[in-house]
Amino acid sequence: MEAFLQKAKEAAAVMSGLGAGDKNRILREMADALERHSVRIVEENQHDLTYAKENNLSSAMVDRLVLDAGRVSAMANSIREIAALKEPVGRVLEGWQVESGLNIQKVSIPIGVIGIIYESRPNVTSDTAALCFKSSNVCVLKGGKEAQHSNQIIAEVLQSVLVANDLPKEIISLLPDASREGVAKLIKMDKYVDLIIPRGGEGLIRYVSENATVPVVKHDKGLCHVYIDEDADFAKALKIVVNAKCRRTGICNAMETLLVDISIAPLILPEIQKAYAEYGTELRGCARTRDYIEIGEATEEDFDTEYLDNILSIKVVDGVEGAIAHITRYGSGHSESIVTENYTTGEKFMNAIDAACVYINASTQFTDGGEFGFGAEVGISTNKLHARGPMGINDLTTYKYKIYGNGQTRA
Repeated sequence: MEAFLQKAKEAAAVMSGLGAGDKNRILREMADALERHSVRIVEENQHDLTYAKENNLSSAMVDRLVLDAGRVSAMANSIREIAALKEPVGRVLEGWQVESGLNIQKVSIPIGVIGIIYESRPNVTSDTAALCFKSSNVCVLKGGKEAQHSNQIIAEVLQSVLVANDLPKEIISLLPDASREGVAKLIKMDKYVDLIIPRGGEGLIRYVSENATVPVVKHDKGLCHVYIDEDADFAKALKIVVNAKCRRTGICNAMETLLVDISIAPLILPEIQKAYAEYGTELRGCARTRDYIEIGEATEEDFDTEYLDNILSIKVVDGVEGAIAHITRYGSGHSESIVTENYTTGEKFMNAIDAACVYINASTQFTDGGEFGFGAEVGISTNKLHARGPMGINDLTTYKYKIYGNGQTRA
């Protein structure tokens, strides 16, 4: 492990000397290479799908795992979008002159070696590799065993482009020891690794956070809510809540609990039930919800659960204050939304809710690096430091101060 990470650290020095033009050209070559090897990537993905079937993985996990020609093409296009973004390294964030005559510049620089631990989705391999490369970082990737074949072939394709450009393949690499013991070693290698980004289940996040000596930015669970206010446009509300739950149920920005103002509950809940019936969504409600529609009971545990499935909890609340109180208690700091035509209520909700992304009149499923114009994201941080929300290339930089003098000495 130490020898492997030593090479990664050495590769970081090579990355620091690579200019923006070369990085963008190489990224475009990586995108082309993925498409050229699309058939092989899909073939390798079939081995992972066989493993998923044999091990009875959930439908949500399988959905995230599947690769076809369309998804490979989307991966390639994502890399092209990242290549087209403004250069994140070397930006002068601030500049000023002090009384001594020194000129001080605060300049963006790469973080260094970034370890990324993730599950299921093989497109994360190409997305995170491209984001790290664009921001002049080296990435050490540790995917889940359920996507082992897919991750391996994607990494090999990207590495082949690096080698063709006389660059060390360690700039993008998979952790050689993918066992739990390997992860345990990685997250303590602060001599070589500058940042760990875990994205996956609660157990993984907790384990990494509690045991790492390397700094951690968490991609924690997404227990997301939508609140329908008394001043909501009903047609708009129905469209938003169906999308927030049903567009894709197994992703972290999917709504898990719907909150409804008591004053409109008798009118809108039957419409909500009818809308979700078309998608086969299992509804579970609090006692007040079940006064208006006949559905299963939502327990305390339900309101604290990230289903990642076609199941939805519903709770009737006493106005925006009730919604804020519920989200404050159960929310995971990921994405929350209010549907209302009342500007004052909307602003009250947005200011009171402590989450990475807070919406008015929009689906929570927009919390995504691509949708935010980042090309992709390396994770959706629920931290407050140093990054929050979808982490794009600028969030994969830190900064240093460059100070220009002319012989000054301090008295």
